[in-house]
This record gives sequence, C-alpha cells and structure tokens, in this order.
Amino acid sequence: MTSALFETDLSSLPLLHRGKVRDIYTVDEDRLLIVQTDRISAFDVVLPTPVPEKGHILTKISQFWFDKLAHILPNHLTGIAPESVVAPHERDQVAGRAFVVRKLKPLPIEAIVRGYISGSGWKDYQQSGAISGITLPQGLQEAGMIPGGAIFTPSTKAEAGQHDENISYATCEQLLGASLARLVRKQTIALYSQAAKYALERGIIIADTKFEFGLDDTNQLYLIDEVLTPDSSRFWPADGYRAGRTPPSYDKQFIRDWLEQISWNKMPPAPAIPDDILAQTMEKYREACRLLID
Repeated sequence: MTSALFETDLSSLPLLHRGKVRDIYTVDEDRLLIVQTDRISAFDVVLPTPVPEKGHILTKISQFWFDKLAHILPNHLTGIAPESVVAPHERDQVAGRAFVVRKLKPLPIEAIVRGYISGSGWKDYQQSGAISGITLPQGLQEAGMIPGGAIFTPSTKAEAGQHDENISYATCEQLLGASLARLVRKQTIALYSQAAKYALERGIIIADTKFEFGLDDTNQLYLIDEVLTPDSSRFWPADGYRAGRTPPSYDKQFIRDWLEQISWNKMPPAPAIPDDILAQTMEKYREACRLLID
C-alpha cells in the first residue's frame, strides 16, 4: 500500500484542533492552516486505518469546487501556499493536502441537501414519511429522485465518537436566526443544483451532500471546510442508475456498507480496514476525482 498520513506533527505552528479527518493549526490571528489527513470516519467515529492518497484527492476536489462555485458564494481560501507557512522540513506534510484559510466563525449546523432519497433520509422516510420534518409523497423508492427538487435537511455537528442529529428547519431558525437560516437554505440549494448539473454531465449523480458555512466580522457568509468530496457527498455512477435499489458509489458509503455487514456497533473503537476493502476504497476515490476533474 502507498504510505499514508494519519495525523500531522507540525511544531512550527500551534495545533488548534484535531478533527475527525482534518488537523487545524493557527497561522496568525486572521488565518488558519487546514490539513486533510488520510484519516477516514464513518458513523462519526474515526477508523484506525488511514486511506492512502485520500487527503490529496479531497484537497484537489475541494479546490476544484471552490473555484467553480465562487460566483455563487465567496469561500475561505486565501490563495497562500501552505508550504510557505510551515518549517522547511514540514512541507511534505502539507504539500497537496492543505489550505491556508481565513479564520471565520463556523455556523453550528451542517447544511445537508438531498436531491435523492437515500441513507439516513431513506430510513427517516420509511419511519415517518418525512425527512427533517419535510413531509414527502407516499410511495417513493429508495434512491429515487425527490419530487419537486432538492430539499434542505440540516443537522447538528458532532465531535468524534458522537453522532450528528437531523434537525427541522424550525430548529435551524432557532440556532441561526430566521434571516440567516433562509440565506443558508437558499445558498445550499443553489450550490448543490449547479454542482449536480455539472457532475451529471461527467457521469456522476450527486445524491446528497453537506456544506459548511462561516461568518466574518461583518456577518458576510462564506463557504468553508471541504466541498462536494467523496467524504461529504454521496456520488453514484449515472450509468445504470435506477430507483428502487442502492446504487454502487464513488464515496465512503463503501466503507459504511462494509461496517454494516460486519455488525459493528458504531461505537469506538472502530475496526481496522482490511487490505482488500482499503484498496477498493482508494480506487473509488481516485475514480471520483478522475470523472469530475481529469
């Protein structure tokens, strides 16, 4: 297997936070260094096995989408080379897998948008006929397109070892305020709609994804974190897609499916990923990147 970076060890900058898959360092009072490691999480738990190349692939895909969607909403990228803010001997830890970004105030929600009914949305629909309080028509099929267009289904943010929880739009308004909640919903659907149209032309259905947003001191909204990657999205091959069955995917759903098959209880510690599952996961990430960008 190709070597992988499970976590960074940068002594030239103070470590601010080690998240599920990203390490964040303080550059100065206005900027942060965000490093995409090769860690992978599932069901909000970090697995002990890194996925080689994952950090580089996610950085490349995020950069592509940040550029492509910048006309809809500004993002937190500064354009500063990550290698320029660390010590020379640390540059290999950040090259091709990091961004220097503006320091913003993250919103306390994950802005999830669904164009198709799958995953936890499908489970909620089966139980209640609704997703995040949005009632949907009866008789929808798993993996089917949601009638009337994409829907905004926010969730809470969870730390490693905890689980995100779907919330209603009313709860989102309580957390953000009515005006900001409306703007986030509008921009979430606009970003998704444009990305989904482009991806479909490249042979990928974006079934759902999550965006994260932040505010500056003037309350200007920015797109932050990662964007439309296999970690934050459900990517399906358009070729051969049909509603009524779970399609194969180009994302970490493959890892989730394996974890379900081995009956893991979704609590730490997570099991190590076998070599064959790891190799197939790496190939799915590479293929998503190739189809979208190359």
